[in-house]
Formats: sequence, C-alpha cells, structure tokens
Amino acid sequence: MRLAKPRIAPLQDSEFTPEQIERLSKSRQKDGSILNIFRTLVRAPDAFRAFSWWGGYVMSRNSLTPRDREIAILRVGWLCKSGYEWTQHHRIGLQSGLDAAEIERIKIGAGAAEWTAQEKALIAAVDDLNRDHFVSNVSWAELLKHYSERQCMDLVFTVGQYTQVSMILNSFGVQLDQGQTLDPELKAF
Repeated sequence: MRLAKPRIAPLQDSEFTPEQIERLSKSRQKDGSILNIFRTLVRAPDAFRAFSWWGGYVMSRNSLTPRDREIAILRVGWLCKSGYEWTQHHRIGLQSGLDAAEIERIKIGAGAAEWTAQEKALIAAVDDLNRDHFVSNVSWAELLKHYSERQCMDLVFTVGQYTQVSMILNSFGVQLDQGQTLDPELKAF
C-alpha cells in the first residue's frame, strides 16, 4: 500500500446522502457490504456514476475473456504498486480461471517461461502501455496473431481504466476491506 491510512476517508453508512445511496445501489456485494473504493468515490456522486458505467463495460461487457481481462488488470495493479487493486483482483482472477501460480507469475511478466504465446503478447502489451502509454508496433502485430481488432481495443481500454483506478486508489489511500490481506511485496513503498 502506498499509504497506511486514507487521504480521503470512505463514508460510513450514517454519512450517506440520499443521492449517494442511490448511486451505490448497484455497488453492493452479495452480502450487502460496500467496498471502500465505492465508499470513497461516491463522495463525488456524478463522477462515481460515470466511473461505474465505464467500469461496468470493462468488467462485464468487453470482448476479452474474463481470464485475459484479469491477467491484464492484475499486471496493471502490480506495475502500479496498487495493493488494493492487486488484492481485489487476486480474488476475481481466481474466480475467472487463473490459479495461484499463474497470479504469482503475473508479477514476473511476459518473461515467465510458462506463459503461452497469446498470454505473453497480452502481458507485453500491458507493459508497453504502462511504460510508454503506447502499444509498440511489434507488440500490436503479436496481439493481432491471437486477438481480434475489437479485443485489442478492449485491452487498451482495460489497461487505461485500471491504470486510472490504481492512480485513484494509491492517491486517495483507499485501504483494504475487512478480512483482506495485503501481498507482502506491496507493503509500504
């Protein structure tokens, strides 16, 4: 975690306005709880609404498989040193077909020997975007061997969204939700 405590505190249930309650209606977990990211972002209700719509596209309606989407998101979270992002998507990655060893390999990147050519292309493109904010011609050509043009677009959208999310989480100091454990390699930078 970049910060040991929030710069912008998540709202408690008793602090929500009617507008914030409405904005949060689709953000509750199965158990009824609300994640700290949403408790924090809803302080700006209109921004939260737009953020939620776009995030919903990236998470649920884009053309990448859930597994590929989670490889990209986890790589972004790792490169951005976003403890919250990494922790949330570690769980989602497991639910999306990744195993614990694969998630650990995401930390290494495309150079890990066990990745397929398709997975290496995906991770290399994420790294290009993180480093240069541009997918190199070499990486783009490799992506097109495995993905449609639409999937390549959705990869860029996903990396852009989760880079922004990581910036928000890191800068606002959003802390892990109850019961979560931070990866020891992401403790205090």
